[in-house]
Amino acid sequence: MKRIFQIITLLIILTSCSKQQARKPISETNGNFIKESIERNKKLIANEESLIDAIIKKDTLKEYVASNKGYWYKYITKIEEETNLPAKGDIAYFDYEIKDINNKIIYSKEELKPQQYHVDKQNIMMGLRDGIKLMKKGETITFLFPSHMGFGYHGDDNKIQSNTPLICTVELNDIKKDTTPQ
Repeated sequence: MKRIFQIITLLIILTSCSKQQARKPISETNGNFIKESIERNKKLIANEESLIDAIIKKDTLKEYVASNKGYWYKYITKIEEETNLPAKGDIAYFDYEIKDINNKIIYSKEELKPQQYHVDKQNIMMGLRDGIKLMKKGETITFLFPSHMGFGYHGDDNKIQSNTPLICTVELNDIKKDTTPQ
């Protein structure tokens, strides 16, 4: 009996020490996932653009400008004189509010407080990053951002859900040169 126990123990030790081959992951490389993802994104963008287009068509009192980055905007207050626009190395001081596509306030000016943005040196919403550089001191602009120019697929982890197009009204209060040493 003792001998059988020793043989069983030896067999267990030998089999547990044997080298097992790792299983390789099963992967598909036919590109279907990517193709499907592209199609989903095209439909999402087309749907958002049709919602934005409906807003623009309803607002007959204002003229909207299509940006080359894929968003639209209208001037609430426009400064006609030639002045500097915010550029890299400047600090832009602004107030803004964020609404959903149905014009319901998500974040009020009071909630967002006055903002200080180091142009092209801070990470802010992609649409604002570009839109602020179109503004002159004293201007107020309403931007219509498709979700990919807002908070995209992820949302903002708070009130803004995934793939939400946004309406942002921004008032540029001041532009100053950043004098802090680099």
